[in-house]
Amino acid sequence: MICSVFLFLDSLGGGEVMVVVMVIIMFFGSDKLPGIAKTIGKGLREINDVKAQIQTEIEKNTSGLQAELKKHTSEIQSEIEKAGEGMKRQINEAATAIKDEGKAITDTTKE
Repeated sequence: MICSVFLFLDSLGGGEVMVVVMVIIMFFGSDKLPGIAKTIGKGLREINDVKAQIQTEIEKNTSGLQAELKKHTSEIQSEIEKAGEGMKRQINEAATAIKDEGKAITDTTKE
């Protein structure tokens, strides 16, 4: 329902806005319009204040979550690096063993 109201307001032209303003003046009277505008202004200000408070709360709550995610990410990255170093060491040991075996085979074939 609210979407249909916004769509209606989006399609208003200048003449239509003037008609709406004239109807409002006739309905409420010109003496009450400043009070209505003041009330609408207060309402919008309160909505903006609440919106800012909600954004602040969301940022507070997610900042702790972000710090925790960074901590876990760095721990996982450290474990991956350790595993990679272990694999490099095993590959180097295997390469050295293969090289030594190849040298031993070459030495025995020369004799």
